[in-house]
Amino acid sequence: MTPSKSEMVYQELRSRVMDGRYVPGFRIVLGDVAKELSVSVVPVREALRRLEAERMITFTTNVGAQVASIDVNDYSESMQVLAMMEGVATAIAAEHISDEQLGRAAEVNDQLRALALSDSFDPHLFTQLNNRFHEIICGPCDNAHLMELLRDEWGRVAVIRRNVFAFEPVRSEKSVAEHDHILGLIRARAPFAEIEEAARRHKLRTRREFVESPPPPR
Repeated sequence: MTPSKSEMVYQELRSRVMDGRYVPGFRIVLGDVAKELSVSVVPVREALRRLEAERMITFTTNVGAQVASIDVNDYSESMQVLAMMEGVATAIAAEHISDEQLGRAAEVNDQLRALALSDSFDPHLFTQLNNRFHEIICGPCDNAHLMELLRDEWGRVAVIRRNVFAFEPVRSEKSVAEHDHILGLIRARAPFAEIEEAARRHKLRTRREFVESPPPPR
């Protein structure tokens, strides 16, 4: 099915925010976007309202639509939400995940381990691989609504990390060890509640360490 004009504009604008083409504070002019994408201002306005609901866009009197400013408090709140959603999604996915998917997750975690121990730590690459790890282990979750919400929140956290900070080496080593623990529980077919708790605590530890000792802004 061909996506509507509103959906097409939404996906394009969201992509520009996500990959950094539109930075925080960037002003989005309806007419300019409409002309660029060969649509009327109506689908552009609809797309911006959706992005506003996702807190990616703000509307200001006499200014119009702007990419939302990054507040580190957003990270703390988003990590709380992610902790709950990822915990449940990981536990549900564990009931359906294949050996091949577990193998891919383990390979990604081995890459994370090597990176965390490297003398030339790359926080951006670590963040990308970390995201990939969680996408793999949550991917088999068959609750479509939960996964849609989870992907939206992953997107918000990715934007915040890119604009404010990235993983630090010390936390990275702990994160890899926690991944090993989660994979071990999944392989052992541990109870739902045990897997959910491990995945939830993994995210909450990241949040707690950030709140207690936030890295300096980049």
